[in-house]
Amino acid sequence: MKGFTLWFTGLPGAGKSLLARELEGSLLERGMKVELLDGNDARRFLSPELGSAADDSDVHVRRLGYLCHVLTQNDVVAIATTTSPGRASREENRGRIGRFVEVYCRCDPQTLEGSGAAGERGDDGGDYEAPEKPEVIIDRGAETVAESAARVIRTLELLGYISKSPDTDYSDDDERQISDRLEDLGYL
Repeated sequence: MKGFTLWFTGLPGAGKSLLARELEGSLLERGMKVELLDGNDARRFLSPELGSAADDSDVHVRRLGYLCHVLTQNDVVAIATTTSPGRASREENRGRIGRFVEVYCRCDPQTLEGSGAAGERGDDGGDYEAPEKPEVIIDRGAETVAESAARVIRTLELLGYISKSPDTDYSDDDERQISDRLEDLGYL
């Protein structure tokens, strides 16, 4: 199976890492080679000299994107979790990587307040630019981690990035929503 990148973006506290770990386990169970790259850990190793300004954040996102590109080209599933507040740097990564699935973890202000990460600001203090056309939109307050993970898995199946598992079952409504989204984005 060819590699691809799952790029999780959203405000701090929106559940990116929790969902990514769930998906990592699911993909490993399917026998895939998977590398989970947590944005905070990666920043310590890839970009320790960078500060918290928006330009520094974009540099880090590009570095993380390059690492995902290399992994993807070597048939590894790269899972990146990072706020990545700038839309332009995420789109640059999409163009470089090719097999790129953006997962936008959207979260209502009340849920973010409960996590201690309220606001519409990235972890660098700059404004967060929500994706315009992510392949998957997760609403942390409206579904469980397992339900969100199932939607990401089904999206990957419909894109042809992974094979459909015979023991998965999706509701007609979920199937229609996922298919409609991918059709609107020009995939189907």
